Amino acid sequence: MKLDSQLADRPVFVTGADGFVGSHLVDRLVGLGANVHVFVRATSSGELNNIRHHRDEITVHRGDLRDKLSVREALGTLKGHSDILIFHLAAQAHVGESWDRPYETVDTNVTGTLNLLQSVVDLDLDIAKFDTAGTSEEYGNVDEKMKDNHDFKEDGRVLLSERSPVNPTSVYATSKLAADFLTMNYHDAYGLPTVTTRMFNNYGPRQNPRYITGTIITQALERDIVELGNLTPKRDLCYVADGVRGHLHVALGGSAGEQYVYGHGENISMQEWADTILEVGSEHGYWENPEIVQDDDRFRPGDSDVEELLVGYEKINEETGWEPEVSWREGIRRTIDWYANNPDSWYGRVDWR
Repeated sequence: MKLDSQLADRPVFVTGADGFVGSHLVDRLVGLGANVHVFVRATSSGELNNIRHHRDEITVHRGDLRDKLSVREALGTLKGHSDILIFHLAAQAHVGESWDRPYETVDTNVTGTLNLLQSVVDLDLDIAKFDTAGTSEEYGNVDEKMKDNHDFKEDGRVLLSERSPVNPTSVYATSKLAADFLTMNYHDAYGLPTVTTRMFNNYGPRQNPRYITGTIITQALERDIVELGNLTPKRDLCYVADGVRGHLHVALGGSAGEQYVYGHGENISMQEWADTILEVGSEHGYWENPEIVQDDDRFRPGDSDVEELLVGYEKINEETGWEPEVSWREGIRRTIDWYANNPDSWYGRVDWR
């Protein structure tokens, strides 16, 4: 899909724009010449971390998704524009923290989404697409009562698609599922051209080091042991640049009222993922052979861990031509390189010291 001709001077509004995926999306949008408006949380310092280098090329709106007035004021600046694209990526997105901060998680992820959707209706904005970013965590584990509704590969692995039953097992996953349904409610009720996208486990530069890839890399860079939690779950890990391309392909080529899921199309156990990261880092001279140690304190509570996630991305591929381009080993190499060269961006945020 040719993106530049469809995005040059196009008004685009991005929530969560200074976060991990959001900042990479802003990079791409600026590079394609879009008229980029970003909504970031107001802080006392007013500092941008990941998109500071675009400060003179974007319009920054500060506020809080939970505050409908600040959301409405930011979106109100787009009155008079047409064919607007909205990418809603802002969220409390850490599964573990959703148990520590359940009210904030629900308030941000559910009420925040509602505030955006209702403001679009109240302002009668001329939007071309409203993309709410969901998560593969919404699928959870296979419920035995729903097993016949799932698709399985020949080797017995469950293959998740837009048709698969959902079974969220964390506050985070439940809040994101609610946001998905709200997004579709506003399509059905008001005809908003909304879509929902479920990315499968993005990783890459700028990701919070508390996520699995970052915690492996940062520990390996700093010490001889890597402490991890449960290493048996399997995940379908998608490099962030491919994730961003997925959002753009759906916004420009997807159909309103539809859901699109995508990822690498293969899964790997967390043990194998950790081993691969350490192997790639050793090959490129970032460290010697750190030891992996399991720590029970790093397990998710109770039975809330998701055993395996694997995506079938045929729908987005058939409708928009999207497919992943970055191999796991290449994505890992790029990610290690960023953490190694940007310690100031993550050193105070790790949870293993």
